[in-house]
Amino acid sequence: MKKTEDCFLKVKDDYLKFLSKEKIFDKSRATKIKSLKKTYIPISFWIENKYKKKGKTLFLGFSGGQGSGKTTVAKILKIILKKFFKREIYVSSIDDFYKTLKDRNEMSHTIHPLFKIRGVPGTHDISLVKKFFDFIKKKNFKKFKLPKFDKSMDERLKKKYWSNIKKRPEIVILEGWCVGAKPQSNSIINKPINVLEKYEDKHLIWRKYANEKLKKEYKKLFAMIDHFIFMKIPNFNVVYEWRLLQESKLRKKSHSSKKIMSYNEIKRFIMFYERITLQMIKDLSKSASVVIFLKTNHKIKKILFRL
Repeated sequence: MKKTEDCFLKVKDDYLKFLSKEKIFDKSRATKIKSLKKTYIPISFWIENKYKKKGKTLFLGFSGGQGSGKTTVAKILKIILKKFFKREIYVSSIDDFYKTLKDRNEMSHTIHPLFKIRGVPGTHDISLVKKFFDFIKKKNFKKFKLPKFDKSMDERLKKKYWSNIKKRPEIVILEGWCVGAKPQSNSIINKPINVLEKYEDKHLIWRKYANEKLKKEYKKLFAMIDHFIFMKIPNFNVVYEWRLLQESKLRKKSHSSKKIMSYNEIKRFIMFYERITLQMIKDLSKSASVVIFLKTNHKIKKILFRL
């Protein structure tokens, strides 16, 4: 208990400053403090314990439905692990590994028009993620550059803006909506789940291609991850509301509103994610090492530690 309290005192100010910087004002100070004590600190201690047991770089997968808050939580965990445990930690989003607009345009012409839209398996450069993981494991570590993706521009940034990894991370968190997703059987794939699939993927080319990617490249990548942390949303309906909030934040941060989505565009956009999100709720709720159960109001209901 003393270590937990020491951790709280050490990270509290940085944690609150971060929430202020992220403009998270919809929660009271008491609620924020409670989340720190009851959620983020216990998970951080769990991660530290797993790192000590492994004795070398720990790879964590962190996923959850769109707008669930996984990116924010991953950053909070980084603050705690760095400040209190003095760990060299790197948080990477699978979103930063999206293929370029040019590559996705080519996929939309050669495979299926829906691949112009980023998101589903097949639209990430998985070979680059694996290269990053492999590079960390090398005996002689040298600095490494990782891509950055600008969602407001729907494009990968030029290399001069990429992230520089100068030290070997002790802990790597790969966060993203589909991290840890598993493929579906043909009998499930054959049935359209929404109007997008029914009318724009009549011949099943788009979703079958994405499913094949999950069976191969993504499966190999996810096998490199030691543990998964999953934020379980209460239902898929909340994704629309939470995505609206995300786009609102993007609109405030971005200098260009060109690629910021409208309300109707968001409704269509989340259909791209519906199938895999629902499957992940079933799968990762049962298999993830840590499950964070969310309420419809975005508050944390409970946490389940399995390992």
